[in-house]
Amino acid sequence: MNAIQVLATQPWVERLGMTLLHFLWQGAIIVTIYAAARKWSARTLGSNGRYFLACAALTAMAIAPGVTWILRRGPSPESVAVTFTAPMSAVPGPARSMSLSLPIDASRAMPGAFLSWVVAFWLTGATAFSLRLLGGWILAERLRSTMVRPVSAEWQRTLDRLKTRISVSRPVRLLVSGRLQAPAAMGWLRPIVLVPAGALAGLPVAQIEALLLHELAHIRRHDYPVHILQSAVEAVFFYHPAVWWVSSHMRAERELCCDDIAVSVTGDAVIYARALAEFDSARWIQPNVMAANGGSLADRIARLLGQPSTSRRPSCGPGTAPALILLAIGAWAVFAQPTVRAQFEVASVKPSFNRSVQNVRPLPGRLTADATLQILIQYAYGVQPFQVVGAPAWMQSGRYQIEAKADGNANRARMFLMLQSLLEDRFQLRTHRDTRDLPVYALVAAKGGFRLPPPKEGGCVDSTEDASPEWAGAGRMAAPGEVEPATVLCGSAGVSLNTAGARIQGGKVAMPELVRMLSRVLGRSVIDRTGFTGLFDLQLDFVADETTPAMPPPPPDSGMSGLPIPQALRQQLGLQLESTKGPVEVIVVDHAERPSGN
Repeated sequence: MNAIQVLATQPWVERLGMTLLHFLWQGAIIVTIYAAARKWSARTLGSNGRYFLACAALTAMAIAPGVTWILRRGPSPESVAVTFTAPMSAVPGPARSMSLSLPIDASRAMPGAFLSWVVAFWLTGATAFSLRLLGGWILAERLRSTMVRPVSAEWQRTLDRLKTRISVSRPVRLLVSGRLQAPAAMGWLRPIVLVPAGALAGLPVAQIEALLLHELAHIRRHDYPVHILQSAVEAVFFYHPAVWWVSSHMRAERELCCDDIAVSVTGDAVIYARALAEFDSARWIQPNVMAANGGSLADRIARLLGQPSTSRRPSCGPGTAPALILLAIGAWAVFAQPTVRAQFEVASVKPSFNRSVQNVRPLPGRLTADATLQILIQYAYGVQPFQVVGAPAWMQSGRYQIEAKADGNANRARMFLMLQSLLEDRFQLRTHRDTRDLPVYALVAAKGGFRLPPPKEGGCVDSTEDASPEWAGAGRMAAPGEVEPATVLCGSAGVSLNTAGARIQGGKVAMPELVRMLSRVLGRSVIDRTGFTGLFDLQLDFVADETTPAMPPPPPDSGMSGLPIPQALRQQLGLQLESTKGPVEVIVVDHAERPSGN
């Protein structure tokens, strides 16, 4: 299984992928507003005002995806993994529909593979930029101890005097560096100022003091931690050009703010401009330090001397705002288009008077069902019986037979999306999701440790058509001998009755699949807290009792004897159930009608 396939099985991939895609239009709108505000206030805002405006825009860009992630939340990751009615092969499917929808919801129209590629691209880029940031920070930290020496006591006293003038209360060390080519400040809790070797002796004292004031201004303004956070935002949202554009403004305006502070203290812009000019040829700047020659040095000098800019700084050109507006409108239009619902090519719905075991079976190219509307909802929305609330009585008694045809490429997850559309069209079903605080079970390791046997060949089948119909989690189960012995699909678990009691069995299953089945038979959401990540073969024999309200009890005088499920879990699998409370997502039925004709 390749990396994309692995990602496609993770319940958080769709949520993250859609969050990243939504940020395309969100970032475009934020930067459009920023560009307009910057242009309109160009004559009234100073460097501090423009810096604050850029900080606000970048902060909004950092917050927007977080808000999107929260608004798109479904049940907790633990609950998501255990409350699907469909087997684990359906993980990318409808069970991750969100409890709150954004005004723009394109997730149902996005193929799972596409979102997996989006997330894979983002993970690769974010990792690379994060490693680059980490490497820069390590190199910057090495500047503290590599090829440095303390300055004379006289220069340290000069720095302390300048600290008092600029209102910096923290201790700051002044060091001479053999690696830097221009003065720089770094650190937050233990800040230092570094000056190049020979600078203290080769420049006039007034110019050195002006440059030191610039670096102390960075320390007073806490620019170093802001710079680190800014770089982190760039690493996370590296794929959006607007982030880099706003961030470049932040860096440029930060230097101008410190220039203004240095000039306000010295009172002589010419001396400070001459000091900057001395380092015009020193272009190497360590990325995680606040260097005196940062930004566009020629522009900074021209600004200090009251002359026109000699080069083009990042600014809001006449075509910038319209272009960004078009980008925002285009992105909004793409995501705001009504999503094309997944639908069957042909579907037949008619009442059923069958009294056999209810079932819903997605097969290659088609879906068959003979079940109540309650059970159809469970499969369509990926929930357990206890998660469907507000259903009228007829939804739990009347059965319907469904024969539906889909295109040959439709996987199980898409089949259930099609089933949602079918229920909305034929049953006029209207629902909404809600989260309620309900009793839940936490599944943990028992004191003796796990007793989970490794997978064996032949314990399951790979084809859906070869697997037995799955008990739907409500209604009557197949009586012993009524159907052939259960044949389970690899990766999923099934429950069946036999003359000795009940059995949950499966081959090559993961822990989330076991807790999914436990949620079904226990009639309560189960949260996986075992930490077990491997595959195993499953066989759990127990007798239904009051702890398994979702299962039919054994008939009177049946002679069945065995362990209740809590004891069976401890003795047979080395697992234990703990009662607690937690948020459980439910499907609330707002409206439903008996189905219209075919």
